[in-house]
Amino acid sequence: MKTTNYSELRGNLKHFLDSVVQDSTPLVVTRPGAKSVVVLSLEDYNSIVETEYILKDKHLVEDLKKSDEDIRKGRVIKQKDNESVEQFLERIRCSK
Repeated sequence: MKTTNYSELRGNLKHFLDSVVQDSTPLVVTRPGAKSVVVLSLEDYNSIVETEYILKDKHLVEDLKKSDEDIRKGRVIKQKDNESVEQFLERIRCSK
């Protein structure tokens, strides 16, 4: 995480904002006599909001844990070499 102060940010706003977006690194802005703030890209913000939404849904979290366990234990259906996505989807639809 990078840090700057309010004056540096104001003088180099484009540079700092471009850096936040390009590096996906939040920027802490300190302000004299006031609380600091964090600048982050919209993509990173949306990711945080999505993660928060997922974690609030206990059923979804359990499904994710089960899926992770299935993958670790090799309980997966793999796409065959030279098999198109359509063929793969048709094959797994028929195997249920």
